Amino acid sequence: MAIMMPASDQAVLARRAEIVAALRAIVPGEGVIDTPAEMRAYESDGLTAYRQPPMVVVLPDTTEQVSLVLKYCAGQGIKVVPRGSGTSLSGGALPLEDGVLLGLGKFKRIREIDFDNRVVVTEPGVTNLAISQAVAHAGFYYAPDPSSQIACSIGGNVAENSGGVHCLKYGMTTNNVLGCEIVLMSGEMLRIGGKSAENSGYDLMGVITGSEGLLGVITEITVRILQKPETARALMVGFAQVEAAGECVARIIGAGIIPGGMEMMDKPAIHAAEAFVHAGYPLDVEALLIIELDGPKIEVDELITRVETIANACGSTTCQISTSEAERNLFWAGRKAAFPAVGRISPDYLCMDGTIPRGALPKALARIRELSEKYQLGCANVFHAGDGNLHPLILYDANKPGEIERAEAFGADILRACVEFGGVLTGEHGVGIEKRDLMGDMFTEIDLNQQQRLKCAFDAQGLLNPGKVFPTLHRCAELGRMHVHAGKLAFPDIPRF
Repeated sequence: MAIMMPASDQAVLARRAEIVAALRAIVPGEGVIDTPAEMRAYESDGLTAYRQPPMVVVLPDTTEQVSLVLKYCAGQGIKVVPRGSGTSLSGGALPLEDGVLLGLGKFKRIREIDFDNRVVVTEPGVTNLAISQAVAHAGFYYAPDPSSQIACSIGGNVAENSGGVHCLKYGMTTNNVLGCEIVLMSGEMLRIGGKSAENSGYDLMGVITGSEGLLGVITEITVRILQKPETARALMVGFAQVEAAGECVARIIGAGIIPGGMEMMDKPAIHAAEAFVHAGYPLDVEALLIIELDGPKIEVDELITRVETIANACGSTTCQISTSEAERNLFWAGRKAAFPAVGRISPDYLCMDGTIPRGALPKALARIRELSEKYQLGCANVFHAGDGNLHPLILYDANKPGEIERAEAFGADILRACVEFGGVLTGEHGVGIEKRDLMGDMFTEIDLNQQQRLKCAFDAQGLLNPGKVFPTLHRCAELGRMHVHAGKLAFPDIPRF
């Protein structure tokens, strides 16, 4: 493993048998997995380049069990890594050799469907798609739809603040989650938010969403559901130049049109997806835009005409408009299958995740082409064009010496370019271990220390998911210590307690 993780606590490892027995008393039956063969399934998440078997796996199925596990581990100084479905692409659920992997796969019940308040109360192990399926009979759905929605869990979506192809109009997870139940490392259970869209006090839901398992373990989530739009149609527009597609995106947004979804794929991604799904994608274009418009039929018809006019003005070479729900779904099927499709043309790939201002799209794609030549590795680009969230897929072969190191360096340079162009290191996959050591390229030490102080307020011992997000891990006491220079206190007039 190229990425360094916290040193293992040998004293904890020496007590492994005792720890396993204590956890079996809390979660009986098949709730504890401790054999090497059975734990292999948990040694990595979706970022499979990095693997590490855990000390032990615990699979509770009640909030009380989660509370007791965390309270025991806190008392014994044992690290804990929360894990959902394991689809994270940033290594956020990578286990620790001396840590407990706390799996939430048994939390797969929808506790309440409340159509009057337009919310669903669900456990974290329920898949994203299952929420929409549970309310579809009444004409409702859950808007955020990451491409892995058939497998990814809603708890993981909250931890990573996941997006999806419809996040441009309907928002990320943070815009669609209203409340949660969270268990702190101490075992204390908290309820934050609820069914109301507005809550008094601090925005703790904003803190929890995207916290990557560093602050607490989520055991219940209240999400907003929406009524399905009357009409939804998609345009599939091809361009001879990537820059022209980028210009089309900018002009559509500039015209005040907010599509339900707007995605872009470059030529390698188009060919891979078409060979896999047979969605009817044009193969003679350099870039493909999929633009979905939804709402009342008369409005959608008008917007289609306006978007088609903009696309023609930008030099589009092909334009196909869906005429049925089946055809619209087929357009999206290719895009949503792009990641597995690329897996058919390369033994391995790294899926990157960075965000740039929309206007920087041509520069970013040009830089990616330059880096591809520099590192002599292929790259297929798939991204949420509307909000500038890039997903370059770096192709490599882990069996060839040096290729994974080149792929990592390639990916790091892409993320540095995102920051250089005015963007950020991540859009929806989180920091995890993948981007951890690049945080200094975006934040100052003061920024990072302030973020760690927030973690200390929730987890003073630093036992929840250590080694993730922060490039340098400080003890909470170090972050709070007073600095004395030349024998003088800073701001000596401030009362100190």
